Amino acid sequence: MRKWQVERRRRTRHLIELGGLVVKAGVVDLTNDDRAMIYGAMIWMAEKLNSKEGERARELWAGKGKAAFAAERTAGAHDSRAPPRDRA
Repeated sequence: MRKWQVERRRRTRHLIELGGLVVKAGVVDLTNDDRAMIYGAMIWMAEKLNSKEGERARELWAGKGKAAFAAERTAGAHDSRAPPRDRA
């Protein structure tokens, strides 16, 4: 496979994973799939991260995300219906 194909697949996978996070967080349902609202919220988030409160927001949001991933992992370990994790 050519280098550009590998890079394209890597980028596509990355974008799909990021989109999955938007769905997983419930943003799509909460906004009724309103793309302008989702984009606006993401712009607001970027502005917040670029502000003097950015470091605090990073700490807060990263902690919240890590806790959610950990809770999901724990629930998945005890749930036989959970889909197998991607090991790639």
